[in-house]
Amino acid sequence: MREWWLLVGLLCIPLLAVYLHIPPPQLSPALLTWRSAGAFFTFRSNNIFYRETYGAVGSSDVVILLHGFPTSSLDWYKIWEPLNRRFNRVIALDFLGFGFSDKPRPHRYSIFEQASVVEALVSHLGLTEQRVNLLSHDYGDTVALELLYRSDHNRTGHLTINSLCLSNGGIFPETHHPRFLQKLLKDSSFLSPVLTRLTNYMVFSKGLGDVFGPYTQPTDAEFLDMWTGVRFNDGNLVMDRYCTIHFHGIPFLHVISLPPCLSVHMIYGPLDPVNPHPQFIFLYQKLVQRSTVSVLDEHISHYPQLEDPTGFLNAYFSFINAF
Repeated sequence: MREWWLLVGLLCIPLLAVYLHIPPPQLSPALLTWRSAGAFFTFRSNNIFYRETYGAVGSSDVVILLHGFPTSSLDWYKIWEPLNRRFNRVIALDFLGFGFSDKPRPHRYSIFEQASVVEALVSHLGLTEQRVNLLSHDYGDTVALELLYRSDHNRTGHLTINSLCLSNGGIFPETHHPRFLQKLLKDSSFLSPVLTRLTNYMVFSKGLGDVFGPYTQPTDAEFLDMWTGVRFNDGNLVMDRYCTIHFHGIPFLHVISLPPCLSVHMIYGPLDPVNPHPQFIFLYQKLVQRSTVSVLDEHISHYPQLEDPTGFLNAYFSFINAF
């Protein structure tokens, strides 16, 4: 009996070694098109991917899109063209450790650093004196609030923010319910390196699919593009690093003490298991009374810009055109 288990163990070792060195998926035509339409700039010796397009003639309005965890700027592809018809410049980036940007390891990722990445991009694009509109989602909400704090306190290099629109971000710890894998990555420091290597496409797509509504699931091609973005530059090996800062990033009082002259809005998919209804939106309306709110259809979940791009755009344009 012992010899049988020993034989199985010896056979599993090379199989596990092969599995752990499976190369990342090839970039799909959609990802190749997205990357070729973008560019890179350097932030502290790291290459940061961004995409910028010029749109509405006669307008000086700029919108900067801040994506969520664990995905990338591709999250905005369904609403890019309509935004481009409304704004003079539409800009999105992949945060450090995400998408096509560099994913250094070992590295101490932080929300503060991600905010500095956005500020560096704004400077790189010559928009330091320009009033910008921030449109964020999930992890990007936390980065946006740090940018707002810096702007309100006149920190060096800060953005001049014209408006802020949040969407389905875990900005209140008491109403935030991370998924099982996120909890493992956050809490199991000694297991995290193993878990990040063992996570595969099936585990990833199942976990991510759970935060989409049952009628608004991504296609297989979309799931694969999201996973490819994670695997690009071995990003799966740093997921535990920025997963931790997602939940322990900044003081959430930032969102409560909003500048009086700032227009703020929340677009919310109410089927979200990460920030569940009605607890999240009730707390948001209680604490952020100056903000307006758009609650989308009941079947829309954590990724409203992908699940209901028309409803998301209608809500955003109603907000942005009101001032």
